[in-house]
Amino acid sequence: MSVQGGVVVQSQPVEKVGLVEIDRPEVRNALNLEVREKLAAAVESFANDSGIHVIVITGRNGDFVAGADIKAFEKLGSADVLTQRTHRYWEAIARCPKPVIAAVEGYALGGGCELAMHADIIVAARTATFGQPEVKLGLMPGAGGTQRLLRAIGKYKTMMLLLTGDLLSAEQAEQAGLVSLLTPEGEALQHALKIATKIARMPPLAVEQIKEAVVSGEDAPLETALRLERKAFQLLFDTADKREGIAAFLEKRKPSFTGR
Repeated sequence: MSVQGGVVVQSQPVEKVGLVEIDRPEVRNALNLEVREKLAAAVESFANDSGIHVIVITGRNGDFVAGADIKAFEKLGSADVLTQRTHRYWEAIARCPKPVIAAVEGYALGGGCELAMHADIIVAARTATFGQPEVKLGLMPGAGGTQRLLRAIGKYKTMMLLLTGDLLSAEQAEQAGLVSLLTPEGEALQHALKIATKIARMPPLAVEQIKEAVVSGEDAPLETALRLERKAFQLLFDTADKREGIAAFLEKRKPSFTGR
């Protein structure tokens, strides 16, 4: 399956894994309204496809996303930004019940860094670069850059990056806790697909419940988060996949999960 959407290409390169690629080489895959709309539509379509268990997002031509399309900002006023309601398109990724993996090569700046942080796992080439340099334009992050970065790397590193507009190398990002896995240059997508394939072979209901517990519990008090975890744990005991997983373990064979 391959759906050509102009600036966003949707495909299924391996079984049970959906791939979304941003393709605007002339501007290093910078985000404009069209990209945001098509990106959200692609993620939503995979989220609603029972044959897809994991989603991978990446950029083509050596970059993830170099930021927002600055030319589009030049004549925008506050009312224009308000009426665009671009947060709707980000929510499609943030609320996706399936695991999302970002495969990052080259630049992941501004909106590109925010897009990567909407994922559950970030796989980055050692030559990738992360950052939120909006302050240099008299602006600030507007799609979660202040809050997701804060939760990923802590207040003091976040404040340093946001207030100076300085960038992070992939190795610095990995050391700070922003990157899950480093790869050689040009291999981020390859490794992301390997991880996606591994996750896609796991029982879907357990994967979904794990993601929900982590995401919902992240901003909740510990006791509330532990209750969420406990309830999800208990619910999984009635699934066919739990019975199959335990039977396969005891019989020393590979399990065959059905998502039930």
